[in-house]
Amino acid sequence: MTTTNHEPVDWLTQEAYDRLAGELEHLSGPGRAEIVDRIEQARSEGDLKENGGYHAAKEEQGKAEARISYLKDLLRRAHVGESPADDGIVEPGMLVEAIIAGDKTTFLFGSREVAGDTDLEVYSEQSPIGAAVHGSKSGDTISYAAPNGKEITVKIVSCKPYTT
Repeated sequence: MTTTNHEPVDWLTQEAYDRLAGELEHLSGPGRAEIVDRIEQARSEGDLKENGGYHAAKEEQGKAEARISYLKDLLRRAHVGESPADDGIVEPGMLVEAIIAGDKTTFLFGSREVAGDTDLEVYSEQSPIGAAVHGSKSGDTISYAAPNGKEITVKIVSCKPYTT
């Protein structure tokens, strides 16, 4: 799914959107305050060059700010809605069973954020395999060039809406 200005759009379930919005709210408020407190505490301990607690807190602050920026962007361009139709067509929000280079695998087509804490493999629309399989349907065999230049064959076995 894309917008008219060709900016990528991520499909999210309402549950995933709410979970990510809650994480953003925490990181932007209490999470930020906790990190600032740890930095201030470490600063009060003296020499910053040899203060491991200070450097760890600053690194954590950088990671949190990066996550905040990522979440703001993701939620701004997210398309929130129900699972796609159960029509066997590969589109964001579908759980795809495929044979990739001879190996059977199951993956979520869409955003890693929808899969949450599962071990499920995720391929985005922007990935080489994602771009290749987008719009194909159960029974289709397609191929794409991997980043290393190797031609990879993918057979779509089944495709159904992902549910948590």
